[in-house]
Amino acid sequence: MPSINNRNDYQTVITTFETTPGTCEDLMDALKSAYAEFISKQPGFVAAGLHVNDAQTRIANYSQWKRREDFQAMLRTPEMRKRNRAINELCKSFEPVMYEVSATFE
Repeated sequence: MPSINNRNDYQTVITTFETTPGTCEDLMDALKSAYAEFISKQPGFVAAGLHVNDAQTRIANYSQWKRREDFQAMLRTPEMRKRNRAINELCKSFEPVMYEVSATFE
């Protein structure tokens, strides 16, 4: 489970997917499969969470990596490039963005 705090050295990636209610479940299945079978086994992977809005028009993916380079290396693999092409077919758009946690509140 991801731990959100500004006391660690993890690289945070938040990816948002714009989808439709008709393809949301298929997209979620593809993302779950990608994490279970491939992403979670890559060097530097720490944790991730998938979130879907009530209207099933957006999915947000919060992931943590030990280093920026680990995430970038995973994206460049032939396996992930193939999966991303399939994921792209299931959504209107998706955009991964790297962040550093600057503040948290409990």
